[in-house]
Amino acid sequence: MTLQDILGDIHSLEEEMLTFERRYGVRSETFYAAYMSGEEPEDDRWVLDFGEWASVYRTWLARQAMYRDEVQRIQHSEPTLAGLIRVAA
Repeated sequence: MTLQDILGDIHSLEEEMLTFERRYGVRSETFYAAYMSGEEPEDDRWVLDFGEWASVYRTWLARQAMYRDEVQRIQHSEPTLAGLIRVAA
């Protein structure tokens, strides 16, 4: 994946997370920590949303790591912001 592809994925995933955050009134990182500790949804109607939200958050974390890795790789040969922008453009 290119840097631009990764960034596009990050933005799309953030939009999905924002939808869940607005619906449930809690930030994704707060939700995910509770979800991973085994906290069960209080309402059965939330089960599917919680599974999807957790999946979106995990993918977002993976894309964030990919982004950092790709930026480091590019900056190894292009150590400036202008170098990153040229690669992304």
